[in-house]
Amino acid sequence: MSLSVGRTAATARYLLALLLGEQRVLLPVVAFLAVLGVLFGGDPGPPPTPWAASALALYPVAAWVALVVANVEDPVRRTVTVTAAGGRAAVVTATLVVALAADLLLVALAVLFPLLTGRYSYPPPVLVTGAVAHFACASAGTAVGLLCARPLVARIGWSFCLALTVVVVTAVQPWLPPVGTAVRALSSGGGTPVGPALVGLSAAGAAALLSWWVDTRR
Repeated sequence: MSLSVGRTAATARYLLALLLGEQRVLLPVVAFLAVLGVLFGGDPGPPPTPWAASALALYPVAAWVALVVANVEDPVRRTVTVTAAGGRAAVVTATLVVALAADLLLVALAVLFPLLTGRYSYPPPVLVTGAVAHFACASAGTAVGLLCARPLVARIGWSFCLALTVVVVTAVQPWLPPVGTAVRALSSGGGTPVGPALVGLSAAGAAALLSWWVDTRR
């Protein structure tokens, strides 16, 4: 799995430009902003407990974004991109990087929204806890999205159905890392969920690796 940083960065910029040009990624972002408006529009209470709902909501949104990123090109166009990038590794890595960058944007929105619109104070340790917990859920969503996208699942309709099923089944398990444990840490004041965040990030990386491996066998 040879990888060139320069080609990967160029591919990531290309995918990002393609996403912004076609505006496919705007819908999940706008949907998440609407959810934040509902959650924090009134008096949600002092942090970090209200973040439990937004972190849980971020899980399917991040999966949605990852699906959009991974499926932004049709198979023919992707073949051209693979050739231009010098191999599948650069394209898969760039896809992961763009999806995680989108996760960071969504995490920032979730953490800063109540800070800017609410009346409660948010000391730095609380902000760190909220950001880490949201990233745990977002990276887990990215893993689900990459596992349900091409080349593992060829049809977009099946991708969304499968991702939705996985999210619904796993999101309701409070004991299951990284989402369940991260949300529980916020709702119960269990401290900064660094472990779940690392699990989520590792899962996203493993999903990208599996995507590359499957793609090389086709």
